[in-house]
Amino acid sequence: MTEGKDFRGRPALEDGDQSPIRRPIKTYALWIVQVLLALLFLFAGGAKLVLPPEALKGPVPIPVLFLRFIGVCEVLGALGLVLPGLFRIRPGLTPLAAAGLVIIMIGATVVNLMSGAPAVALITLVVGVLATFVAYGRWKVIPQHV
Repeated sequence: MTEGKDFRGRPALEDGDQSPIRRPIKTYALWIVQVLLALLFLFAGGAKLVLPPEALKGPVPIPVLFLRFIGVCEVLGALGLVLPGLFRIRPGLTPLAAAGLVIIMIGATVVNLMSGAPAVALITLVVGVLATFVAYGRWKVIPQHV
């Protein structure tokens, strides 16, 4: 095999480069997950911010101010998932926002397991895994550049 060619004789890709077909697919997958997570967290965080304290009561007693703080974090995380990439301003904030949402989902999974709701805990776990996918994807696999 000659240097600069792959085993089929085509030009070899540089170290770390991906095939021209796989890169757009991964980019589209990341954007789809980012938008869906953003919508989910905008809804969940917005509900925590606007609902009355009585509606925020759950099986595990959590202070209302803490729930409002989580709501603010979820809304800011949702905005951080999409706005830096859309406006191409500080795109490095996207994986940080996703990592912050992973931390929130870890807490939500633990709280749901403590309250005896394994089905809800599974949902929060899946959302956390999706946020992890975005964090890793935007940090290492397909980072956004300015």
